[in-house]
Amino acid sequence: MSEVAIREALPADLPALVEIYNHYVRETAFTFDVEPYTLETRRPWFAKFAATGRYRLLVAVQGGLLQGYVCTGPFREKAAYETSVETSIYLRPECTGRGVGRGLYVALFEALRFEDIHRAYAGITQPNSPSVALHERMGFARVAHFGEVGRKFDRYHDVAWYERALGSE
Repeated sequence: MSEVAIREALPADLPALVEIYNHYVRETAFTFDVEPYTLETRRPWFAKFAATGRYRLLVAVQGGLLQGYVCTGPFREKAAYETSVETSIYLRPECTGRGVGRGLYVALFEALRFEDIHRAYAGITQPNSPSVALHERMGFARVAHFGEVGRKFDRYHDVAWYERALGSE
């Protein structure tokens, strides 16, 4: 089997990105989006990323198949939060537990190494022990727990927030 290549996302990746994310929209509470995206409705999200700067979108590809992605976006919109980013990571379900997520995060943190970013945050719907384990292995620490903060599939869900220091301390 070929090696996993990690690179910046390209416009041609958008259909696979939508497919991967929509699985989680339809089948899980891991995202609080409740309506699947189309290519057109996901384009504005994709357009926010660049090859430099704080907001990145990296993909993992193996044998021509996009396996998953990791990205950073604004943590909050207010100016004082600009050096904090929120991370998101989604993999094809059959690609979990194989080191793809770790590889994506390693590449992301390397790409962000010289950016003016102080902290990265990840909100993880509970329970989700594989995501918690990945984030803890990547140096994130749990800093908050919001009880029943979101409702999806006629049920309330908790979200735990994780934080990781980035940049020079």
